[in-house]
Amino acid sequence: MGSSASPARSHSISQVILVSRGVPGTMRRSSSTLMFPHDASERRYSGGCVRRTLGFTLLELLIVVGIIAVLLVLIAPGFTSLKSAGDVTGAAYTIKGALDTARTYAKANNTYAWVGFFEENISSGAPGTAGIGRVVMSIVASKDGTMLYTGNLTTNVLLDQPVQCPLIQVGKLVKIDNMHLKGFTAPTATPPPDNFNTRPPFTSAAAQIGDGGYPPNPALSFRYPVGGASPQYTFTKAIQFSPRGEMVITNNTYAFSRISEIGVEPTHGAVVPASTPANVVAIQFNGFAGAVTIYRR
Repeated sequence: MGSSASPARSHSISQVILVSRGVPGTMRRSSSTLMFPHDASERRYSGGCVRRTLGFTLLELLIVVGIIAVLLVLIAPGFTSLKSAGDVTGAAYTIKGALDTARTYAKANNTYAWVGFFEENISSGAPGTAGIGRVVMSIVASKDGTMLYTGNLTTNVLLDQPVQCPLIQVGKLVKIDNMHLKGFTAPTATPPPDNFNTRPPFTSAAAQIGDGGYPPNPALSFRYPVGGASPQYTFTKAIQFSPRGEMVITNNTYAFSRISEIGVEPTHGAVVPASTPANVVAIQFNGFAGAVTIYRR
């Protein structure tokens, strides 16, 4: 019994000595495997096999980048249209706000008021340069409550005479960038009149504010600053408000219209769009009741 156990103990002692002395051999590898299995596994990976690191190959990254680029190209026009639609809607409500302000002022102060429209070259650094791309609005009112002219006009009348100017400026200038005044063709007026194409028809071209000859034969003008010796802007396209809240686009006949319209379309810079954009808006007002309605397409 004693003689059989002694070799086993001697073998174990020899194994430990071999390990402690760092003698290479199978016994070292066997002992290390038994004592530190994880460490041995690490050495086998680094010495014999190639460990694969988790991640993407260059080809996979290029494919993903290509897919993202294609998606951006496809959805970018959609984002542009959404932004354009938001800009046009904001412009429409800004114009509506100016009309409401002028009408409220005229009724509250028992006087006449006017909102003038001017389109400026957005690329020009000089204020008042006529062109495309920026709509400028100014609100003025009569100081003494009178209309400042009588009857139908055969020639243009300047309201803000330099000496003892009868007008007062109401608020600041309002400027809307990347917008163009546009005279649209008559709508179909198909019931219900709840969108741009089926909106109520305006009475005539004299009841429109847009580009070109809309309105034809404007009869009044005023400037900004009012009564100034060196004005920056001269407004010839205007809407007049009476103390009772009636509204009319200024022309040489001053015939009140039940439906009048201001047309607006988006631009990119100082160039008129080659074709009518998808996002356009018509701001209509009732000349007698003063109600303002926005119709978008």
